[in-house]
Amino acid sequence: MASSDRRGVRHISICAHACSRQSNPKKEMISMNKTNPGVALVTGASSGIGRATAIALQSAGFRVFGTSRRAAAKNSDGLTMLACDVTDDASVAKLVDDVLAETGRIDLLVNNAGMGLFGGAEESSLAQAQALFDVNVFGVLRVTNAVLPTMRRQGKGRIVNLSSVQGFIPAPYFALYASTKHAIEGYSESLDHELRPFGIRVALVEPAYTRTSFEDNLARPDQLLDIYDAARAGMNAVVRKAMEKGDSPEVVAKTILAAATDAVPRRRYAAGKMARQVSLLRRFVPASAFDKSLRKQNGLPV
Repeated sequence: MASSDRRGVRHISICAHACSRQSNPKKEMISMNKTNPGVALVTGASSGIGRATAIALQSAGFRVFGTSRRAAAKNSDGLTMLACDVTDDASVAKLVDDVLAETGRIDLLVNNAGMGLFGGAEESSLAQAQALFDVNVFGVLRVTNAVLPTMRRQGKGRIVNLSSVQGFIPAPYFALYASTKHAIEGYSESLDHELRPFGIRVALVEPAYTRTSFEDNLARPDQLLDIYDAARAGMNAVVRKAMEKGDSPEVVAKTILAAATDAVPRRRYAAGKMARQVSLLRRFVPASAFDKSLRKQNGLPV
């Protein structure tokens, strides 16, 4: 499962929707070459996967703009941090305008901002589910729609969307989170077909568990039901252990860098050993056997 830096349903990371703005032609000063691949915008870049990705891109020569809910007091590691709320149209519009005003272009968008939610599917209110989708799905749409006019004008661009193994293997007690990642999978695949004529490609990165703080990255249901207490507690322990042994954010960042820079990008990139193993098992193991194993590993009746 992927996560950046979020806490609870209102831990809304970064950036959101906007209309496109015309950039100043005088700002078209960044030439594209092997040592200067261009301008990258990374949402949810204050910590975790987003931070590691921003640093990796900067090391690869990108001019990197990262976003967080609050702008950093000062920029660090050569990154420019900007405040943006992906659930707010005006916030995203301002973000894109600010980047274009300074650079004149956006060559890469990494949609990393997101949040997790752990609990039974019926334990979340519709309001909580809507808040989750507003960040994980509609936040991606907002930022993407905001940068596309610029990428089309440039005749090139790359969009990397953070999905998860939950985007193709929904685990118990992650129903709503998995739903958002399934949505991103379908959206990204369709979008890639639509944008190829404009020289723009879309790729998905699918991490498994990543070593980040469990409490910091997963919201809890807002209407807990006693009937799920035992199973939820058991699953909680499984997830904690898995996250402790998960890949580092740098492993995921390395995969994102590949998705961002491969001359001919793949549609999907499994990030880390566990994600690659799970992807292969899902493809080649019979569904009934796979599902039985999944329930057993998560302490549920088989």
